[in-house]
Parts: sequence; structure tokens; C-alpha cells
Amino acid sequence: MASEMIVNHQEKAQAILKADADKILKLIKVQMDNLTMPQCPLYEEVLDTQMFGLSREIDFAVRLGLIEESEGKQILGELERELSALHEASTRK
Repeated sequence: MASEMIVNHQEKAQAILKADADKILKLIKVQMDNLTMPQCPLYEEVLDTQMFGLSREIDFAVRLGLIEESEGKQILGELERELSALHEASTRK
């Protein structure tokens, strides 16, 4: 029963982190789709804040043993690659 509860908490943690990462990815995609507008410092601030918040959530989940550190790094790494692509695309415009 206890191991079932741990697995359930791990699955919930993974689902929550994935949902939060997906929200950030949507923000990135919206900005990518609207590259015709000038780079917005406020938008960048929101993305930075969201990324920082997610990194804290991941750190907390890792410390609780709900996800592996490598899984957390993978989630952040994917978003950082998307952010990098956004910055590259915005500087080409």
C-alpha cells in the first residue's frame, strides 16, 4: 500500500511538472508565432519568471524523491532549447 502511494505521488508530480512545462512551451510558441512584433521585455520577463518557478518545482520534487534529477534536467533542457530557438529567431528578424 505504501509503495502504491509513492508511485501515485510520483505520477502526480510528473504530470504537474509536465503540465507546467507545457504552459511555458505554449508561451514560447505564441511568441515564435508572433515574431512580427518587436521583442517584448515584459514577455521575456514572464518567461524567465516561469522558467525559474518551474526549476524550483523540479528541485522540490527531486528533493522529495518524486522524480529523478535527470528527468528534471531533461524537462528544463527541452524548454531551454525552445527558448534558445526563440531568441535566435527573434534576432534574425
